[in-house]
Amino acid sequence: MTHTTTLQTPLHSGFDARTTATEALAGRDLSGMQAIVTGGASGLGLETVRVLAGAGARVLVPARDPHPAQVALDGMAGVEVAALDLLDPQAIDSFAAAFLATGRALHVLVNGAGIMATPLLRDARGYEAQFATNHLGHFQLTAGLWPALRRAQGARVVCVSSLGHRQAGVDLDDPHFLHQPYDKWRAYAQSKSANALFAVALDRRAAAHGVRAYSLHPGAILTPLLRHLDLDDLRRVGALDDAGQVNPPPHSGFKNVAQGAATAVWCATSAQLDGIGGVYCEDCDIATLVADDSTGPGVRRWAADPAQARRLWTLSEQMTGVRFDCGAA
Repeated sequence: MTHTTTLQTPLHSGFDARTTATEALAGRDLSGMQAIVTGGASGLGLETVRVLAGAGARVLVPARDPHPAQVALDGMAGVEVAALDLLDPQAIDSFAAAFLATGRALHVLVNGAGIMATPLLRDARGYEAQFATNHLGHFQLTAGLWPALRRAQGARVVCVSSLGHRQAGVDLDDPHFLHQPYDKWRAYAQSKSANALFAVALDRRAAAHGVRAYSLHPGAILTPLLRHLDLDDLRRVGALDDAGQVNPPPHSGFKNVAQGAATAVWCATSAQLDGIGGVYCEDCDIATLVADDSTGPGVRRWAADPAQARRLWTLSEQMTGVRFDCGAA
């Protein structure tokens, strides 16, 4: 397949894999800014919320179960919780409508919630759950919040992808495994490629309205995202050694949570990205574009292809029944 691609040119930002989310913020004052962080009640999302709120931003955290989310976020000034299930289209619409009714502008949207390598699950529409949660739910949510993003007159949408995207692109003909055997890792990979492609397509449509979009690989981190993995899966991702013991970050190459949240915070706030968008980032910098058969870091061409991104956008509108018109106020 011939690909055209986004411009993936590292900035040599001065940050690296050891940079923490606080360090990536670089002392920026976020007072007066409004953020929404899906997945913000645990793992990397919780650290992202902590850092953004600590810098003065108001942060709204959507959660499928608001009570434990409220407990996890207790004591954080300027942080609110609201109900949202990304597998429920009506819940997404209700959440977006309630936020728009407040009249607030939305300066930062971090699409960070996700599931990984689950058994085959389908939503009420028959859609495969990883694709539906990780991509389609966030597509519909971003569309619903579009007027608030435009109102900010300078907003950022941050889509948390993964190095896992390297295992597969998006199968536009059968994304829900209706005509092929289900593979939990390929399903996860295509959902993460979809996250990256969504940022490509959104940025091309939204930049003229002051909204920029980014995708990112946060790094490998031991978080609740791993809850569906068995021992063989945990060895596969490097979380366990051959004896079944947890590999600590210095030996496994895993980051700690503060380091894992850094690239999302950098994408959401860094002045280094002013005037730039539609790029895939890692370790608080723009990632390099690598060959499709590469086994290392970087973004694969199928996750940075504007033509593929446009096709996914059209398919996503069809699947959600949402016309995401970035020209609309």
